[in-house]
Amino acid sequence: MIESAATGVTSEVGPLRTVLLHRPGAELRRLTPRNNDQLLFDGVPWVDRAQQEHDAFAQALSDRGVEVLHLAGLLAEILSNDTARAELIDAAVDDPRLGATLQRDAARHLASLSPDDLASALIAGLAHEELRGHGLAYQLMDRSDFVVPPLPNLLFTRDSSVWIGGEVAVTSLAMPARHRESTITAAIYTHHPRFAGAEQLYAAELEHLEGGDVLLLAPGVVAVGVGERTTPGGAERLARRLFARGLAHTVLVVPIAQERATMHLDTIATMVDVDAMVMYPAVADSLVAWTVRAPSGIADDADTADLAVSGPQPFLTAAAAAMGIDRLRVIDTGLDPVTAEREQWDDGNNTLALAPRLTVAYERNTVTNAALEAAGIEVVRIAGSELGSGRGGPRCMSCPVSRAPL
Repeated sequence: MIESAATGVTSEVGPLRTVLLHRPGAELRRLTPRNNDQLLFDGVPWVDRAQQEHDAFAQALSDRGVEVLHLAGLLAEILSNDTARAELIDAAVDDPRLGATLQRDAARHLASLSPDDLASALIAGLAHEELRGHGLAYQLMDRSDFVVPPLPNLLFTRDSSVWIGGEVAVTSLAMPARHRESTITAAIYTHHPRFAGAEQLYAAELEHLEGGDVLLLAPGVVAVGVGERTTPGGAERLARRLFARGLAHTVLVVPIAQERATMHLDTIATMVDVDAMVMYPAVADSLVAWTVRAPSGIADDADTADLAVSGPQPFLTAAAAAMGIDRLRVIDTGLDPVTAEREQWDDGNNTLALAPRLTVAYERNTVTNAALEAAGIEVVRIAGSELGSGRGGPRCMSCPVSRAPL
């Protein structure tokens, strides 16, 4: 079992020490042309290749001194804890589709499993044909229907939690297919000794807020995208809690288009240096931000305290002012509109910084990667032809748990 170690993140680019990943597994094998849309994938991935790509991603991080934690392993370890088992089994069967009889049958089945097998079932789901149930709901189900749906998007560990300072925000995921991800993440942070004493500053039952919309631009400066997934209410509550706990002095709230291509702020912009980001050219001149600051004397539990809000301003102007720098550099990709749209869709702007001027990116975004290197950013290229079928890049697939301070 992994023992406790330092946690905490204050920027996007501080040298990465520890990261939480999830290696895709049997849950991806549940995807079919019939259900992939509902489960938020744009296609049916070749799972073996997706695993190879993810293994290479994890190895690239390890090779550069990053400690890699695997979510499934942490989950299996906490499932020896009776309280954690009960919480996660209850959450898995808490579905009005099932009715009381099938809920009871499914709960009994899950409770009979070993920790490793239960972890697999919670992630990969439980199909009708894998359960000996009875009652009306069970009888009327198709044999290929899910009693417990799989969680293929667990691959994108960035979304269900985000570390800000020494505390972790367990987020509130907007899409029904992803709700149980936060339950699993919260249980790991609550019950695993690696995270003993870690404060959780947000929770799944609050307003929608997703980690892909949260960028730590600099110590004390947090940008939050609001659009398809994160609501203004979620950004507002996060801001109050950050201010109350002294984790930020400024929150920039950034509206983004409410569509799948730009589902999160990190699909259009990510930090690659202390004063530079790669950004989708189509939004560089139009993106705006509202600047939110703390009122004086805000209490830790003051979720209704008034906030000081100003704006909107151009995002780059507001960000530079909040960060205390002359300007926030944007990597000029020089892309023609068609290439820019293609590479944004393929997560060209969704990079994971390992340190200032060192970032991980999908190899297929050749023009964006060349522009990064021309700007002095070293690019660690990884394959992602199958991993990207869920619309997520290296940043989406990683939750930094610890970064060295800048």
